Amino acid sequence: MRDSDTSSSALDEKSLDQLFRDGRTHYAWTGRPVSNDTLKSLYDLLKMGPTSMNNSPARFAFLTSDAAKERLKPHLMQGNVEKTMTAPVTVIVAWDKAFYENMPKLFPHSKGARDMMRKTADSNGFRNGTLQGAYLILAARSLGLDVGPMSGFSIDGVDEAFFKSDTARASWTTNFLVNLGYGSGEKQHPRLPRLSFDEAATIL
Repeated sequence: MRDSDTSSSALDEKSLDQLFRDGRTHYAWTGRPVSNDTLKSLYDLLKMGPTSMNNSPARFAFLTSDAAKERLKPHLMQGNVEKTMTAPVTVIVAWDKAFYENMPKLFPHSKGARDMMRKTADSNGFRNGTLQGAYLILAARSLGLDVGPMSGFSIDGVDEAFFKSDTARASWTTNFLVNLGYGSGEKQHPRLPRLSFDEAATIL
């Protein structure tokens, strides 16, 4: 168990390579499956990432069956069909428009948390749900999975296919998709350039 008085130390170079420098978007997959236990471990990691007042608005639908993928397929742009249908898992990264109902549980020491979040639900839900989607990508890489995040689909179509008719999930709405699995390394493009520090950042 980690000693709470011990300061964090920097990750080693190999770990940083895996999470960032060598991490790539994958388009083709090996046949190696991703277990339900791995998906649960993935969620248990990503849920620990920070959100505003611990509001945790993201919701995740892990599509692992052929039947679930077929429900998704009509709502994908053509260029996203093959890589999605062949991925072991596709995650619908969504957020709950009624996430504020959980604030008494998630931020119990503040009686006004629910009303505060309800008033800013659209901006807070989308922003923090997107953050949690990014945590999913990094958590997946930390577990040795490869990822293929993407847009290029009908939000309304995906919501209709997976959430609107389900009373428990009717307030969920899709943000983006992430294919998960063990990448084959095929169909990858050369690494694209990134902005330099001076182009994208400043120290004030």
